Amino acid sequence: MAADYPNIDIAPFIDHSLLLPTATPEQVVQWCEEADRYNFATVCLNPVYVRQAVELLHNKNPKVCTVIGFPNGATTSAVKFYEAQEALENGADELDVVINLGWLKAGKIEEVHQEIATICEVAGQCVKVILETNLLTDAEKKIAAEIAMEAGAAFLKTSTGWNGGATVADVQMLKEIARERVGIKASGGIRTHNQALDLILAGATRLGTSRGVDLLRQRENVEKSE
Repeated sequence: MAADYPNIDIAPFIDHSLLLPTATPEQVVQWCEEADRYNFATVCLNPVYVRQAVELLHNKNPKVCTVIGFPNGATTSAVKFYEAQEALENGADELDVVINLGWLKAGKIEEVHQEIATICEVAGQCVKVILETNLLTDAEKKIAAEIAMEAGAAFLKTSTGWNGGATVADVQMLKEIARERVGIKASGGIRTHNQALDLILAGATRLGTSRGVDLLRQRENVEKSE
């Protein structure tokens, strides 16, 4: 590991994500095996694979995370509520919920708050609210973060990964807004081990990436060369 970086094990920070529309059941098996082998925090999968992942990870440490209203956040509240309830019934431990960005930009603050609050109440457990920071102004990021926290979110999540990824600047901003009241998940575009470390040092307490195994191998290769 480079001398200017602390020796942080990034594995427990990682939500091992498989959210491509082409994801297959065989890949779900692989992702669950990798999550268990490398001690990742969760596997994060499309809702259709929650039950399979729950069965594969029974009595194992990684939790099962899924996405709600993904990736646009523009389904109706009723659909999001149903999607969240079904995911929970199928055994999901954590829900990553995309906010309604159109409502936020239109100033429909109460509607955004009510939607998130209802999902948090239904879930009764870990809800991460996806802000999609790359599509928001700094002022909108602050408003969205405050709404999410007031509604009961456990994490503020930067991005879906479909409209750009996490940045150190956004993580630092969310950390300042959160003041340690909630966790911060940096997600999207994390391609190097050092980038993961930068995000953690900036304040991320969870990392969403499909490249978790590759990130760990990058660290191993650096350590072998030192």
